[in-house]
Amino acid sequence: MADRRAVLVPGRGYDTRGPLLAYAGEALRRLGFDVHEVSWQVPHDLPDDRTAEWVAGQVAPVLDDGVDLLVAKSLGTFAGPLAAERGLRAVWLTPVLVEPEVVDGLSRATAPCLLVGGTGDALWRGEVARRISPHVLEVPDADHSMLVPGPLARSAEVLGRVCTALEQFVC
Repeated sequence: MADRRAVLVPGRGYDTRGPLLAYAGEALRRLGFDVHEVSWQVPHDLPDDRTAEWVAGQVAPVLDDGVDLLVAKSLGTFAGPLAAERGLRAVWLTPVLVEPEVVDGLSRATAPCLLVGGTGDALWRGEVARRISPHVLEVPDADHSMLVPGPLARSAEVLGRVCTALEQFVC
């Protein structure tokens, strides 16, 4: 059993098998973390004003067993208040920084957090991310999946940069 425990939280249409979360999980395992992957089926009729409550209901139970790090993608970043309340270090992959609830939740963090996003993502706000944390990886032209235009190898390089930032942040 590993000494440290991390929880991976998916996005709306991006589960923990997607490259960002799959590689984040592998990086954390290599660093000695036990990794728990949240799996969910987001209701197609989930009202916007219930999103944060629904995400909290999905994530809170897995945090009760003692967690050292929370890694969340997109919709999962609505779990920001849970991380803040529990003093958890967190990695926020493509956080929804156009939603005041997310910005408020992430801003209340009492532990360090890393924010990762791209300038080609309509939900990313680099200036907001830099106000929330000094730990920010912003990739020019990267979209909400952290893919960049051009040869696919460029997007693979971005994935490598994300993993390196995560590894440096955790260590």
